[in-house]
Amino acid sequence: MNVEKAEVFIVDQFRRRLSDTLYYHGLHHTLDVANAALHLANLEGVTDREERDLLKTAALYHDAGFMYTYKEHEQEGCRIAREALPRFGYSPEQIETICGMIMATQIPQSPKTHLEQIVCDADLDYLGRADFEPIAETLYRELKARDMVTDIDAWNAIQVKFIGAHKYWTASAQRLRELPKQTNLKTLL
Repeated sequence: MNVEKAEVFIVDQFRRRLSDTLYYHGLHHTLDVANAALHLANLEGVTDREERDLLKTAALYHDAGFMYTYKEHEQEGCRIAREALPRFGYSPEQIETICGMIMATQIPQSPKTHLEQIVCDADLDYLGRADFEPIAETLYRELKARDMVTDIDAWNAIQVKFIGAHKYWTASAQRLRELPKQTNLKTLL
């Protein structure tokens, strides 16, 4: 498994193929999720090299489907992973583990394994961070550009409902992000 080459490939693809109107789901988000996933893996005691490599790869590929579609991008991301990763030495079993993590991030999230829980928590890590507001603003702009939200009041109502229903899966994310997430939620009420 050559994670470095798999990363170079997908980053290059993102730079060439992602829409300029993916204000939230851009390369910056993917890199943020990869960093958050590895940070949570450390906190969760995931030390196995293969598991960490699979986790990083899943984080890097979790939104690859946005290069081709907005809805149900997770399935497209798995298609891309299945097509690209064999050339970087990933086995079919490793690719299916990665696809399990990618699919777990689909809203509503449904992680079944510890690694899937970590990727899910990393994907929505910003909900419980100090930079929540500017990041949420990029998602609003992205949805507005696609006529998926009408105005800021409608957006705030969506956020209140989403954040109110959201839960972090790992003990580390709960400890680190739940209280700040609740504070961020209160700013929207």
